[in-house]
Amino acid sequence: MLEAEAVLGILALCDAGRLELVSSEALQYETEQNLWPVRKEHAKAVLAKAKSAAVVSESTQQRARQITESGIKPLDAIHLALAEAAGAEYFCTCDDQLLQRGKRIQDLKLRILSPVNLVQEIEA
Repeated sequence: MLEAEAVLGILALCDAGRLELVSSEALQYETEQNLWPVRKEHAKAVLAKAKSAAVVSESTQQRARQITESGIKPLDAIHLALAEAAGAEYFCTCDDQLLQRGKRIQDLKLRILSPVNLVQEIEA
């Protein structure tokens, strides 16, 4: 429940201009794969609020391959590489495994945080 409230808080921070949401081709791909129409439409509405969308390039693919060497799944690695390429400061995820494995990436150019930790960081 706390995590869901944190996600709503993050969206409110985006609406207030305190955070900027970045979309990506990977997020758009995952959204299209969603089998639940209501969730799919909600995800599309959230992504529509993004100020920019990162596009997969040869350099992001190469970076994603490097990230997978830290035990990160390929699609998660693409997400991280795209977030880095977009200049994101934070990568927010509810995936506990990604949160833990992300700590192994020595040269990651952003911080991976849970929704709760991101809200705490921004509100501090």
